[in-house]
Amino acid sequence: MLKRFALLLAAASLVVAMAQEPSEGGKPRQFGVQDGSLPDDPREFRRGGHGNEYPTWPVSKDLPNDVFTFARIRYNSSGGRGWGRSGRQWATDYPDSDLNMSYRLQQLTSLQVNPNGAVVDIDPEQMRHYPFLYMIEVGNINLTDEEAKAMRDYMLNGGFIMVDDFWGTDAWENFEIALKQIWPDRKIEEIPLEHEIFHMVFPLKVKPQIPHIRFAEYVIQQGITYEFDKPGSEHVHYRGVFDDKRRLMMIICWNTDTGEGWEQEGTDPWYFREFSEKYAYPLGINIIFYALTH
Repeated sequence: MLKRFALLLAAASLVVAMAQEPSEGGKPRQFGVQDGSLPDDPREFRRGGHGNEYPTWPVSKDLPNDVFTFARIRYNSSGGRGWGRSGRQWATDYPDSDLNMSYRLQQLTSLQVNPNGAVVDIDPEQMRHYPFLYMIEVGNINLTDEEAKAMRDYMLNGGFIMVDDFWGTDAWENFEIALKQIWPDRKIEEIPLEHEIFHMVFPLKVKPQIPHIRFAEYVIQQGITYEFDKPGSEHVHYRGVFDDKRRLMMIICWNTDTGEGWEQEGTDPWYFREFSEKYAYPLGINIIFYALTH
């Protein structure tokens, strides 16, 4: 399965030009192609978590399973799986960020993308169907030893996990406990900007720190992109775990919120230009391309 996705993506070509302004209203923004025209709008839309409309599109009738599906990991946190925030941290920004990221992949690349994302438990049978998994707000994650082994085996067998949106020293120290469960014998390394994951499709000149939109006014007023209410969140870090052949298996995006840039792309034109368009989508596309071709 992983090889099939890698071959599919290796042949993908990218539509590189982006529109300068997001559209108004609740519908997703349209990125322009090189000749200045816009892709055809899909005919059908569905509602996201905030009542916004998101497009859907048909997948191949001949090969309905040969599509990329954006899959998110559901995990236990300190509050359990209730409806309180502590229990549903895995669902932060869901489903809007996932739907937007899926739409942009479909729109900006020739990769065939499933319009519907997936939520999977830390279960080998569920995880094995997806070469890329997204994990968010892990500062209070609770893993069993069996779950840690399932994640380790998944990545060693070719899978890739992106961890995103947790801020401050306390969150890192709590997540580090889970990391030691998953990787008792491997180092957690800082990924240099020169690493190819930052240059797969879009060459990034910085390691971006993407703030939550509620901090946007502080960006404008004071240039602060970190969550200053969480000590130790000033500096963005991209850390990772490599296999024996130096394939990156897990990228850990600490003190940044890539998913917010996907979710909030239509909330404010300035935020869209400065964070969604400039950093969140290019970084997300780079990471997914790396995951599916290595």
